[in-house]
Order: sequence, then structure tokens, then C-alpha cells
Amino acid sequence: MFDVSTTDPAGTKKLLLVMLVLGIIDVVLFVPLVLGMFDIIDSDSFVGPVGMVHGLAFLAIVGIGLLGAKQARWNVKFVAAVIISGAVGLVVISDLLIRRELDVALTAGA
Repeated sequence: MFDVSTTDPAGTKKLLLVMLVLGIIDVVLFVPLVLGMFDIIDSDSFVGPVGMVHGLAFLAIVGIGLLGAKQARWNVKFVAAVIISGAVGLVVISDLLIRRELDVALTAGA
């Protein structure tokens, strides 16, 4: 599905780990923004800084995804999946899918 490369599995897993950590940080920052949007919590004081960090984390995730596509670690479909799932805070799903594909490719090549 994502045509994951098996030439450097350690490097690919390292990039995926960075994306996963950034994705988790992104989701943690996204929750208070949503709560503030629905007036569940007072959001006037933190929307600017938290929203900025949330946006920068998302841009970093997309940038790392594009870097991996440029290095031929995965195809552009994965980057599209990251953008779509990251828009709703579910980058973990695309991460799990590509990790499963990498593990299957490594066991089939062994």
C-alpha cells in the first residue's frame, strides 16, 4: 500500500518514531484547543501559543513524511495518509499501518 523500502529498516523506523512522538504531542495539544472551541474550558490565554506549537508539530510531521518519500523510504500515499489522519489527530493510525507493512516486508525478504 505504501511501498515501504526495506533497504534501511533501522533508519525508516527511526523516522517513524520521530513522527509518532510528534503526532502524540500534536494530539495532546489538539485536545485543549477543541475543548476551548466548545467553551468547555477558558481558552483565551492559551490558544495562541498552544495553537502555534500544534501547527508547527503538524508541519514537522508532514515535513518528515515528505523527507521519507524523497529518500524513497515510502511513497507519497503515506504522506497523504499522514496529512489526512493528522488533520484529525490520528497520525498513530498511519504509523501503525506502515510499521505493519515494514514488518511484513522484512519477514518476507528474510
